[in-house]
Order: sequence, then C-alpha cells, then structure tokens
Amino acid sequence: MDRTASRSASRLAVRVVALAALPVLVVTGCSSSSDSSDDASQDNEPQSVAPTPEPVRFEALPEPCGTIAEDTIGNVVPEADPGNGETLSSSDTNTSAACLWSGLDDFQFRSLTVALRRFDSDLSLGSGDERATAYVQQMVDEIAGDDANRDVESAELAETGDAATSIGYSVTKVGGEDDESEQDYRQQRVVSRVGNVVLTLDYSGAGFEGDDMPSADTVREAAETAAREAVGNVNATEDAPAEEEGQESEGDA
Repeated sequence: MDRTASRSASRLAVRVVALAALPVLVVTGCSSSSDSSDDASQDNEPQSVAPTPEPVRFEALPEPCGTIAEDTIGNVVPEADPGNGETLSSSDTNTSAACLWSGLDDFQFRSLTVALRRFDSDLSLGSGDERATAYVQQMVDEIAGDDANRDVESAELAETGDAATSIGYSVTKVGGEDDESEQDYRQQRVVSRVGNVVLTLDYSGAGFEGDDMPSADTVREAAETAAREAVGNVNATEDAPAEEEGQESEGDA
C-alpha cells in the first residue's frame, strides 16, 4: 500500500472514531440537562409547611373593672364600694380576669361580678372560638347542675355578643362560720361569647333583716342590661388599636 492510501485510511479511521464518539457526547449532554431539569423541578415544588393555630380576635384581655360604667353600677349596685370595682386575683391575667362590685343600701344587698376568660387556638384542642363556645356551655351547666339552685330558668339572649345565655335562679345561703342563719338570694347569670373571649356576669340581690327579696324580673333586667354594656365594651377594645392608628395617620398628614 502506498503512503497516499495509508494517509487516507488513517483519516477515515479518525473520522469514524470521532463520529462514533459523538452520540456518546450528545447522550451525556442530554443526561446532564435532564438532571438539571429534575433539580429545578424539585426546587419549584412547594415545601411542606407545619400547620399553625387559627388566628384569634383577642390576643389580650381588657380590664374587667372597665367593662361597666360607674353610672350603670350606681343603678344596679347602689352604694357600691368602691364604685369602680375590686379586681379579683388571677394567676394569669392574660387568660382570666374578674371584677367585683357589692353594696348595701339600707337592707337591700346587691353584688355584681364580671369574669373574663380568653382562649387561644390550639391544634389539638381546637380554635379559640371553638374552645370558648364549649366554655360557655360549661358555665351554663354549672348553674343547672347544682341541686342547691331552685327555680332555674334559662333563655338565649339576643344582641349580646356572638351568643349568650341568661339563667335566673334562687339559692339559700348560710350566713357564715359564726352565723348559721339562712338568707335567700335571687340570682342571674349571663354568659356571652365574644370571639375567643367568654364573659360571665353574675348578679345577686337579697333583702336583709326581713326586707323583701328583689323580684326575678328586677334582677334579670339589671343583669342583662349590665351584660350588654360589658359585651359592648369588650368589643370596643378590639377596634381601639385601629382607631388610634387612624388618628395618628391623620395627625401625620
């Protein structure tokens, strides 16, 4: 074979090897592109997010003694001392708080308690509203389930929060450790839910030293009037921050 033929054969061999190698490079390139596409697809896939509790309307409790105006207290608890109420102790004021008013006008005794209970949402226990709804029923059953309470009557109360129940009853109490005399009381409990907050209002009236006990209607009307005012003031505390922000914006303008 001459040199010209040998050189032609060598060039042909190199070309064949190059062409044979080309598909491998193409395949390799395609494989690399596919891997990159898979990685991009995985990056675009939504990441699993841990569930979070449902938001609640109230993150904190209002001051219970500020839920009822002193003028109203003057009508439902005459001679209340102090007129602005007594804050009752609480282990956690962010979840529960209460205020007491009591007064004696001649022989007519009246007392009023406003208790607030706030519920946060919990993944295992339910939303704040759901937990508050269950607590409302618990407060209602507490009266109906006590055998010491007589003449128990309950009814739904409209326009008092998201839901409300009013319960009237009578009870006889013993004076105390050194006083074994018995005293009859006419009482009314109003339990209302405002979002994730439950307001429980207990109103009590009695006539001491043989004075007449107030009528059931008198006690009920006073309790329900005070409850509607208290619920309205609790609702107002939710709107207060937004109003303040609006006032600040107007001032800046």
